[in-house]
Amino acid sequence: MNTAPEMPWLTLLGVGDDGVCSLTPPALALLKRATTLVAPERVLANLDIDGLGLADSEIVPWTMGVGPTLDFLKSRRGTPVTILATGDPMHYGIGATMRRMVDAEEMLVIPSPSGFSLAAAKLGWALQDVTCISLHGRAVAGLQPHILPHNRILSLTSTARTVHEVGRLLTARSCGGSHLTVLEHIGGAGEKVSHHRADAVATMDAAPSPFADFNMLAIECVTDAEAAIYAPVPGLPDDAFAHDGQLTKREVRAATLAALQPYPHALLWDVGAGCGSVAVEWMRAALGVCAVAVEQDPTRAAMIAENAIMLGTPRLSIVEGRAPAALAALDVPDAVFIGGGITVPDLFDTCWRALKPGGRLVANVVTLEGEARLAELHGVHGGTLTRIAVSRAAPVGAYRGFKPLMPVTQWSLQKPWGTV
Repeated sequence: MNTAPEMPWLTLLGVGDDGVCSLTPPALALLKRATTLVAPERVLANLDIDGLGLADSEIVPWTMGVGPTLDFLKSRRGTPVTILATGDPMHYGIGATMRRMVDAEEMLVIPSPSGFSLAAAKLGWALQDVTCISLHGRAVAGLQPHILPHNRILSLTSTARTVHEVGRLLTARSCGGSHLTVLEHIGGAGEKVSHHRADAVATMDAAPSPFADFNMLAIECVTDAEAAIYAPVPGLPDDAFAHDGQLTKREVRAATLAALQPYPHALLWDVGAGCGSVAVEWMRAALGVCAVAVEQDPTRAAMIAENAIMLGTPRLSIVEGRAPAALAALDVPDAVFIGGGITVPDLFDTCWRALKPGGRLVANVVTLEGEARLAELHGVHGGTLTRIAVSRAAPVGAYRGFKPLMPVTQWSLQKPWGTV
């Protein structure tokens, strides 16, 4: 006997800047059945509670941060809750956050056009050709990897302050001529669109800002002649990083990332991270990847933090401590890079045990003792053992010649599926 599916307890309705006026009839019918309604204060301010039949409903202004909001929703789990959220709740919205807490079957999501869609339509930009990011509640440094010649970017912002921060960042990167379009209250009665140069926005008085806090930001990157271009492929220039010489050099770093094979949402342990160059490049290489840089030297740990901000990976986690002890509380990795310490007792065994089946481990060494350890491990576990020798042209008196860098021995292997 067939039975009707159980109605999800959580309903997410996307609305535009004009609030419930943007709801379709089916979505409006769902709203009228709300038992508990959570919505931003600016949406509630224009809500006809009595006219919608919500006089007996629990009305909760959405003034809480993400953590308290999730705690509140957890306390209501299993009872009917309706959330009014701006745009598409599953595109950098509360729906995507809630999905990490509840099963898809517990949620009914009806999206409204996102700010990205509305901005692209207003500007005449093909959305598939645009980089879409969120700087809402995130460090503006997240823009860094996308600052590339002629790139078009659409971004959510936290407040008007974000617009000025972006202007300053672009100007500092010698991209002050970039075109910024600020789309305020897009899709609503208060819609306003204005165009600016990044360097002009950078010097505007931001207190108070001339822009509304509720805005989308469109960026067309224009690079000056002296702008440093950091392409999204592995192998950033060595001078892109703050370092004290403890750095996986550019050519070896590119080979290392190729051996690690980054893929979306994978977690890397960068053990003996030095200045964090491999972890930073890993986080720039694929969608939603994560990395933990483990480094015992506090000065180098500070350099990792600096590099993470400057190169657009502010979510890089840094653990200051000596491996293998410092690895004990970390989440299980999808990949491991051992850039230093392969001769430390139990380090390889700890990393190998923690690594997920099918995960990849790569270790680089430059010393004879390190090579001996890799040869031993290669004999037991197999994998690929490679010598990487790089020479760079440099002045030799009045002439030029190739000067070799210290050769690197690299061992890479995949943990067999089914291995515990």
